[in-house]
Amino acid sequence: MPAPARVVLWVVALAALSVSCGGTGLFRQYEYEEEIFLSLDGSATMYVSASLESLNVLRGAAFDTRAARADRDAVRDFFTAPGVRVMAVSQSRRSGRRFVHVRMAVDDVRKLASAPPFAWSSYRFDRVGDQYIFEQTVAGTPVKDSAGAGWNGREVVAFRLHLPSKIEFHNTKRDIGRGNILLWEQPLSDRLRGVPLTLEARMQTQSILYRTLWLFGFTFLAVAFVFAAVIWWVLRRGRPAEA
Repeated sequence: MPAPARVVLWVVALAALSVSCGGTGLFRQYEYEEEIFLSLDGSATMYVSASLESLNVLRGAAFDTRAARADRDAVRDFFTAPGVRVMAVSQSRRSGRRFVHVRMAVDDVRKLASAPPFAWSSYRFDRVGDQYIFEQTVAGTPVKDSAGAGWNGREVVAFRLHLPSKIEFHNTKRDIGRGNILLWEQPLSDRLRGVPLTLEARMQTQSILYRTLWLFGFTFLAVAFVFAAVIWWVLRRGRPAEA
């Protein structure tokens, strides 16, 4: 069999394997996912990607899961709260379920628990000595029956944290992802039973961006100094020749 044909067969086989595993095999997919891009002042940009079924069961929403399209205004209203501004709402479909993707601006992560969609968590963000400590404990219990949601037991809930400075400690039991990303995962079955999940990370007090800009500025000055020294040396050596 020609090599290109074998490659095509491998791709088809891998895709079939992923589908047979409910979309959670090689191409891992999540039923509910929170993602926080944290700043050192406590503000953040937050993303939530979740099926309407998971929002109904886990967060007490009442979205129509049988509709052809999600009601974006209803999604926007659900996530809007004091200190939380919804910036964009989009949607997709996967595994026969409608998913919504929400981008929000958060004034202070320490006050997120006062917003109903995030009341299942407690948040801490403090400076202790020469470190910032972020801690989130997810302990909410389901408020609705999950029967009829169409779940097969292999679904995953995920929490991602993007940190702005060098990470000194975390409890993910994983490597730090590219771009200073931490990932915690929990089976949806555990989340449905309200099994607590604690996210903890400690970081330096100086942002990576600030350090990078300072290093860039120092490098620029050093290069400029060397360049000026070379010009001075060339001009000085040229004077006797001219005389």
